[in-house]
This record gives sequence, C-alpha cells and structure tokens, in this order.
Amino acid sequence: MPRRIPESVEQELSRWGERADLGVLVAGLGNCLLAVAYANEFWPEFEVNRDYILRAGCPDNRIDAFERQPNATPKSVEWVLNHLHLADIQAHGCEDCTKDKLIYLGNILKEIYQAKLAWQFPDRPCIVEFYQPEDPDDLIEYQISFWQAKHD
Repeated sequence: MPRRIPESVEQELSRWGERADLGVLVAGLGNCLLAVAYANEFWPEFEVNRDYILRAGCPDNRIDAFERQPNATPKSVEWVLNHLHLADIQAHGCEDCTKDKLIYLGNILKEIYQAKLAWQFPDRPCIVEFYQPEDPDDLIEYQISFWQAKHD
C-alpha cells in the first residue's frame, strides 16, 4: 500500500499542478547541499562506544555526563544520546513545519533507523521509538530515538 502523503503537502502540490508529486517538488525546490545534509540525518553513522550504540563521534565526556545523572540507566543514556527532535531538522521557526509532516517524517525515520540498525548491528537488536507528544501542537517535542533491547 502506498504511503499517504500529509494533507499539508498535498495542498502545496496542488499549487504546482494537477500531476505534481513529491518528485516534482524535489526537482523544483531541492538542492544538493540539503540532499547531502538530509542523507546524513536520515542514514546516520552509528558505532559501538562502550556498550552503547551511538551516532559516530559521540564524545566520551558527553556519555560520562549522562551516565552520572541521577537514576541513569543504560537505556536512558542510550535514548537521550540518540534522540533527535524532528523540528531540528528544519530551519528554526520553519513556517511550514506541521504536525502531519512531522508524523509522516517520524514514521519513515523509524523505519529507516530500524532497517539501518538491524543491518549494521544484527547481534544487537534495538528498539526504535517515534515519540509523539501528548499535545500534538507541541511541534518541538516530536522525537525519534532508540536503545538496545537488552537495556529494556
């Protein structure tokens, strides 16, 4: 079943013409600089650091700081070091950032992270979470993160 694109994106596409699709939008508005940046965000480099799977290059002092937090667990440390606020992928104050777009993006990123982690770390199963806030209009709180199942 094909994905249903967000209503707000369909509205934008309707202004581009009757036959416009996401490919038309990319061809009309996309650029190589953003394509490279998004590729890095959507297919990040992960590595094992200590007993954590983290984005490549996470400094030890950052890990230490979260390990020292009260009530820190391996799961909480891994979750916070891996979390990404979806609104942060956009320019600050992005006017077209909407909950339907963030939900669409979050669900796709969840699939991407699940596939990447299972491929890269087949012996370390992970749980990927797409967090949606209780207040759906709190756009900054839509987040994606993951942790190893053994830390659950």
